[in-house]
Amino acid sequence: MADESDGTVLLAGAANLAIAVAKLTAGLLSGSTALLAEAAHSVADTLNQAFLLTALRRSRKPADTRHPFGYGMERYFWSLLAAVGIFVLGAGFSIAEGLRAVLDPEPIAALAVIYPVLALSFVFEGISWLRAFTQVRREARAEGLPILTHLRNAEPAVKTVAFEDSAALIGILIAAAGVTLAVLTGHDFWDGTASIAIGLLLIAVAFTLGRDNKAMLIGQALPVDTQRRIREVIAKEPGIEGVLDLLSLRLAPDQVLVVATVDLVDAQTTGAAVEQLADSIDQEVRRQYPMVRHLYLDPSSAPSLDPSSQR
Repeated sequence: MADESDGTVLLAGAANLAIAVAKLTAGLLSGSTALLAEAAHSVADTLNQAFLLTALRRSRKPADTRHPFGYGMERYFWSLLAAVGIFVLGAGFSIAEGLRAVLDPEPIAALAVIYPVLALSFVFEGISWLRAFTQVRREARAEGLPILTHLRNAEPAVKTVAFEDSAALIGILIAAAGVTLAVLTGHDFWDGTASIAIGLLLIAVAFTLGRDNKAMLIGQALPVDTQRRIREVIAKEPGIEGVLDLLSLRLAPDQVLVVATVDLVDAQTTGAAVEQLADSIDQEVRRQYPMVRHLYLDPSSAPSLDPSSQR
């Protein structure tokens, strides 16, 4: 999965760089604000791929004494910076230029350049989007989850590429519509309106990515259904009377920390028996849920700690 994610990000970066140059050239030749907004969007996406590659590389550093659970959280940090880049570079420029073009519209020229560039951009963005979508779909199928459900907790680099490329495809259609309306109606403000619409689209994408990465950085648990199934796996082990409490924390998309407070049967009270039981549970949980990299059992007969009861 790691190599596949690298390939997805590298493909997206190469496509965005080529598209940014093409859009910028077409925007300068035609004077289309929507094309320039799309060029800014592609430049922001290209820079973001550098953030995402940094996230993938740094998150693979082995655990050490300062970071005993590894560097998996770096993926969310750098992906959060990518979301900020989309907001500042992409959305900020698009809306500012769009407002200028609406207030002081200029005629569009070089239509013979605009449409071929938009068509080629759509093809290249589509190839990058298809690569990211295929990876997300395959991972969702492997986990037995709907694509949208898996996407919320997917590899942040691939998730960011999927969102960026989806926004890029929609943005290209918006730019084409703005240019076409400006030409057909003779009202050049439609070009600026399309630029503003692209900016608003990028704000929505940046907000969604920023919100999800913030939630992961703060510390997000596994989905409730997954926690329930892990509880059932632990409870079925001979020697476990019941699971009193279970806490989980995502350290990375494929790395989860689980702490379970369990009630043991009376026969499982010796140190050797508890150790053997813990090893058995650890193996079974990891077999069914490979993303659980750290599993800690807390043998206790105390009642479950309900946060709502703590006053």
